[in-house]
Amino acid sequence: MEAVRRSRADWRYPTSLLCIYGFFSTVKPLEPFLIPYLTGPDKNLTIEEVNNQIFPVWTYSYLSVLVPVFVLTDWLRYKPVVVFQCSNLFVTTAMLLWTQSVPAMQAMQFFYGVVTASEVAYFSYIYSVIDVKRYRRATSYCRSIQLFGHTVGSVLGQLLVSFNLMSYNNMLVFTLVLTTIALLTSFFLPMPQRSMFFHRKDMGHKTVAEGTKNDVDRTVGSTRAKFSVEFNSAGTLEEKGPKAEETKEYDGADSCGKVLLHIWKDFYQCYSSRYLLYWSVWWALATCGYNQTVNYVQVLWEHVQPSQNFSIYNGGVEAVSNLLSAATAYGIGFTEVRWEQWGELALGGFSGLGAAALFLMTFVRNIWVCYTCYVIFKCLYMLLITIAMYQVAADLSMERYALVFGANNFGALCLQTVITSVVVDSEGLGLSIIPQVSHQIRLLFFSLFCLYFLFYKIHSRFPFECV
Repeated sequence: MEAVRRSRADWRYPTSLLCIYGFFSTVKPLEPFLIPYLTGPDKNLTIEEVNNQIFPVWTYSYLSVLVPVFVLTDWLRYKPVVVFQCSNLFVTTAMLLWTQSVPAMQAMQFFYGVVTASEVAYFSYIYSVIDVKRYRRATSYCRSIQLFGHTVGSVLGQLLVSFNLMSYNNMLVFTLVLTTIALLTSFFLPMPQRSMFFHRKDMGHKTVAEGTKNDVDRTVGSTRAKFSVEFNSAGTLEEKGPKAEETKEYDGADSCGKVLLHIWKDFYQCYSSRYLLYWSVWWALATCGYNQTVNYVQVLWEHVQPSQNFSIYNGGVEAVSNLLSAATAYGIGFTEVRWEQWGELALGGFSGLGAAALFLMTFVRNIWVCYTCYVIFKCLYMLLITIAMYQVAADLSMERYALVFGANNFGALCLQTVITSVVVDSEGLGLSIIPQVSHQIRLLFFSLFCLYFLFYKIHSRFPFECV
């Protein structure tokens, strides 16, 4: 029994369980073939219904639940939201399998929006149960296993479709089995005892929210919480600071107001930095364009080459794009480049290449050109978002990075919602896929122009501040 308790206290136990959960929840063989499935004999929906009525619901759902889920994730200490996420994923897959009408598919997209919003719990959980020294290692494991799951799902789907080994419906049944394994695994995750905001220790010292205002424009969040941290042999975190009577937990009815005020102060101080603000603007614009492209790219492929013979390669293309994107993002960590000096040039140049890839993918009526440009576009985005994340996180504490990460993605989602409601939704303009992608190209070029203008301004006024 002592050996079991010791193994559960070790950092490898929750990390391994989370990786198992991440793998089985992301293996989705049908995902690359979702459009052929929805428009085929199984569901018998039209491209217009899928594009203009069903897919937009995901964006609205994601936006409506993102902030409540973000707050509840911290308040409930992550694990319940992880279980909730997998439950909604099971409901999403079941509805995709057993329902057929447009309203039912819209409800399915709503639940999938909840799944996407709850992903913050997956990436935040691990930071609450392991020590700081192992953050980077555990994060790499959790992110890598998710990407590996997506790749395995794409390759598996490609093989099943190419060799006609399993029907689309049976692939969904197989996905339900994998989701059930992930759901059972989530129940065994240890319950965290602390969180970033609601269940943190108020040590009576200057905390992250009280960072030095004079330096906020230069190094946001450079002030860390002042208390000593020690690690026992099991690798769990032990805080040794003020006496017990000086330590209090953010708990109780009035704690919500205090936490929200704390979050607002952190938010205001972070975005008071012009440098961080400009990188965040690019982050939001690029993420919006990327999400729109990934969401509707299968519709574009179906438009370019309606023949079912070509849609069977979707899984292989997704697998290749995932692997090359992972290699690109991973390779950045070993590149000796001063990104604070050359980041803007890389940002502008590669954003232009991404816009060019979108342009070719839209207006060259060749499926192989579309496939190639999609892989290039996805790799470039992963490259640039990795640089942006590094530049934003370089001088931020963990709490502030989580806040900035959520705020940037929320900004991207707000912009995506506006584009979807005006351009895509049947209640708006209801445009077809080609005009949709044309608007995304304009968005990328506009963001490229804005970023060059803003970086020029900041370097002309503060030439040494960001280097």
